Amino acid sequence: MKLCAACHKDLPKDKFSKKQWKLDQRRCKVCVSDNREVQPLPPSPPTKNYNESANDNVPNDSGIDNLLGSMSMNDNQMIPPSDEDLFKQPPTEDCPICFLRMPSLYTGFKYKTCCGKVICGGCIYANAKIDINKQLCPFCRTPAPYSDREIIERNKKRVEMNDPLALFNLACKYDQGTCGCPQNSNKALELWHRAGELGSSAESYHNIGNCYLHGNADIGNTCYHNGDVVERDIKKAQHYWELAAILGHVGARYNVGLYESAIDNTDRALKHFMIAARGGLSDSLTNIKELFTEGHATKDDYAKALRGYQAYLDEVKSNQRDEAAAFSDEYRYY
Repeated sequence: MKLCAACHKDLPKDKFSKKQWKLDQRRCKVCVSDNREVQPLPPSPPTKNYNESANDNVPNDSGIDNLLGSMSMNDNQMIPPSDEDLFKQPPTEDCPICFLRMPSLYTGFKYKTCCGKVICGGCIYANAKIDINKQLCPFCRTPAPYSDREIIERNKKRVEMNDPLALFNLACKYDQGTCGCPQNSNKALELWHRAGELGSSAESYHNIGNCYLHGNADIGNTCYHNGDVVERDIKKAQHYWELAAILGHVGARYNVGLYESAIDNTDRALKHFMIAARGGLSDSLTNIKELFTEGHATKDDYAKALRGYQAYLDEVKSNQRDEAAAFSDEYRYY
């Protein structure tokens, strides 16, 4: 049995002439009709040598350590953002395949290390239905990685290109100890800082803020920053959440709103909750309603927040995304 050169499914020999069967890059009828291009086969997984150590799949950290060694982090020189930057409407991103606004809920999209693209769950699910083997990237058609080692190696290639999302992605693997990466909260924190320095990783700033919110107890291993143990520091948490909010992270925006509300800066809290509602965070509507009942917001404020949240839903909703979300919570997007 031979394989289609595009989708890599089995080809029935009786459907081809002898001359066609001898060709190296034959395609099935579906791929021919859809004009799908020839794709290289993914490499075969290496044969396991049972004499190898149990840690044969752990990535080599030397390149990452060299990267981190050249970094400088300036917690002690935190400059608060201006209100003009903090309260302006944050940027949004569109899916590169369906061109719809990307949902803010983290299960509504996925980062692809092969091409560095962030793709919405609807397009990933739609591609998976066509590509039954789920082997090809919906955007660049690269075969999916077959092992933890390949996942990390692809990620490192993107890191070498100063891709902030790759740095964030790798940091999360060290923070959680997944894909063969040893759990190392210190390295995760440093990688998040590096991603933030590149200027477009709201998720990294959000996670740094969470580190300072919880201190050591809730972030895995003892965590060090510039040689010091990271202790709970709500002001630093607020600072990094604000940086994340400016870049469009609605969860960080909501956290800043909660902080401002807790210290009775209700006018500032209301502004943050309004922006978070327009960014797709429904919990903000509850907080705005509470501010209204306490006399710190008006009916018009609440109505504007409702309209903003509905406008967000109108921009992100599609039948394709609804079908994906109905299939699995893995694709839920609001």
